[in-house]
Amino acid sequence: MSELEGKVAVVTGAGGGLGRCHALGLAQLGAKVVVNDLGGAVDGSGAGDMADEVVAEIKAAGGEAVANKASVADKAGARSIIEDAVNAFGTIDILVNNAGILRDKSFKKMTLDEFDLVMQVHIMGTAYVTHHAWPIMYEKNYGRIVVTSSTSGIFGNFGQANYGAAKMGMLGLMNVLAKEGASHNIKVNTLSPAAATRMTATIPGYASEGGEGRPEMAPDLVTPAVLFLCTEDAPTGTVIQAGAGRFQTNAVYTNEGVNLGVEASFEKFMENKDKILDMSNAKPGGLRGQAS
Repeated sequence: MSELEGKVAVVTGAGGGLGRCHALGLAQLGAKVVVNDLGGAVDGSGAGDMADEVVAEIKAAGGEAVANKASVADKAGARSIIEDAVNAFGTIDILVNNAGILRDKSFKKMTLDEFDLVMQVHIMGTAYVTHHAWPIMYEKNYGRIVVTSSTSGIFGNFGQANYGAAKMGMLGLMNVLAKEGASHNIKVNTLSPAAATRMTATIPGYASEGGEGRPEMAPDLVTPAVLFLCTEDAPTGTVIQAGAGRFQTNAVYTNEGVNLGVEASFEKFMENKDKILDMSNAKPGGLRGQAS
């Protein structure tokens, strides 16, 4: 029997693409799943019944699932997602924050409304849903939370300043929540996925690069990483990059640097800039003490 048997999982944005695969994968391992999806277009407009279709798929395979069609970007809607999990299955054990939209443009052409909307759905939506799940997990001393980042945030991608900013924000949220949840067995990790979905098909140049339709870019090849991050053996505060069947760990590195102390000045900084910028001996982690 799978260790996820009987666990209650919420997957946002699970009506298609990556979220659907995550929901199906959790259900196949015996989890009871709340399938959340507004059912709108890639840009966040409109609504539909995509969540119902995935629930029907899970039930047809013998699993348990309910649909929720609220927007994660709405505070009341985010609350309803967790309330539906509790009302249907009694609790929540696993939260996979996957919902997202795109409004891609170069920063020069992007409106502030387009920037705000993407930030609202990705980073605020993740925070809203997680905030309602957190006290339940904290009280029961158990929780597995996955937030979804992207190489567009971690490494950058032209035309996605709003999306990239939100996706890099996921790492900051994870870093803090991993520390705050450690004493109560709440593990918080980040997925950085690469897959062919209806969202990626809208990215300029993606179709011409042959991403769509390539079997190695199937979204279900990303899901094993998510399932691992929902298990007892999951780490916490870790970023896993997954795509095309390849799985890697991303981390922040810091070098020794130079300690200029109270004598610090622009002139001394410039004298030492090569050593300050030298990453040849960098190691994972934050501040590394007083280098000289």
